[in-house]
Amino acid sequence: MPNKILDTNIETAQILISPLEIKSKLPLTVANSNTVAKYRKEIQDILEAKDNRKFIVVGPCSIHDIKAGEEYAHRLKSLSEKVKDKFLLIMRVYFEKPRTTVGWKGLINDPDMDDSFQIEKGLELARSFLLKITDLDLPTATEALDPIVPQYIGELISWTAIGARTTESQTHREMASGLSMPVGFKNSTDGSIEVALNAMQAARTPHSFLGINARGLVCVFKTKGNPYAHIILRGGNTGPNYGTQHVTAVAEKLKAANLPTNIVIDCSHGNSSKDHRKQGVVFNSVIDQMIEGNKLLVGMMIESNLYEGGQSIPCDLAQLKYGVSVTDKCIGWEETEELILSAHARL
Repeated sequence: MPNKILDTNIETAQILISPLEIKSKLPLTVANSNTVAKYRKEIQDILEAKDNRKFIVVGPCSIHDIKAGEEYAHRLKSLSEKVKDKFLLIMRVYFEKPRTTVGWKGLINDPDMDDSFQIEKGLELARSFLLKITDLDLPTATEALDPIVPQYIGELISWTAIGARTTESQTHREMASGLSMPVGFKNSTDGSIEVALNAMQAARTPHSFLGINARGLVCVFKTKGNPYAHIILRGGNTGPNYGTQHVTAVAEKLKAANLPTNIVIDCSHGNSSKDHRKQGVVFNSVIDQMIEGNKLLVGMMIESNLYEGGQSIPCDLAQLKYGVSVTDKCIGWEETEELILSAHARL
């Protein structure tokens, strides 16, 4: 009997529903398509300085409760109508979570939050949720983590982030070069800006890489390059990088690399020293810079939920607190609304 040399560490392999099949079950309507196209164009116009507004990516650190997510979306839609002359509000709809070591990997990977990893169920929940949010005439934002997932939900996303842990990944740079929406690259967790600059240059360049098509067949994709790649400053282990001096220094590096000087500030993570209560300080500092005439800043990111704080996932899911994050701690809705309305009045 020969020694086994293939799949020695694989326990099982399950065939997954194809993107085409899931799209047939949960089809995109003409209205959905028009909404996504409209908001992608508005974000592009902001990045090209054709639209003087700023965009704010705001919402839960991760979606784990569909009902709470829908309630948040309805509140955000109402708020967006009040500030739409100065801000484009984009709902943060994160279904995949990169983990530093281990932990809950998000709604798509583990929708039942019990390590059962019902990924097909997670994909259907994610697509269904995005259809509902788009029906509200809201733009959506997510982090592209698994390179296969965009085939299932990509046409419902208006803006995408590549996270600090994956900005250096060649796979994610190539994927971003073929995505149909603007893509923001975060600086690395150690605070390095060069990694994000390299990622932007790579994403704006044509690539060829392996992936799956709508039928689930392995293909070689050839991309055109994404002209709307931009940088997100999220701070790092060395401290925050949202201040005027940081923004100016990054802009000089962007110019030197012949890249557009569009800068988005993530008010969470390293910029808030991982303290959700400091997001407001960062946000207001960015608004101050805008009032002082800084044209480099085009957007902000805020981690916000219905209620402040965070919680661990209990064994008994009935004990979960409604509207409270299970990943990074968030500010509550009242503070979110106050921050954005105040910024709108100041601008």
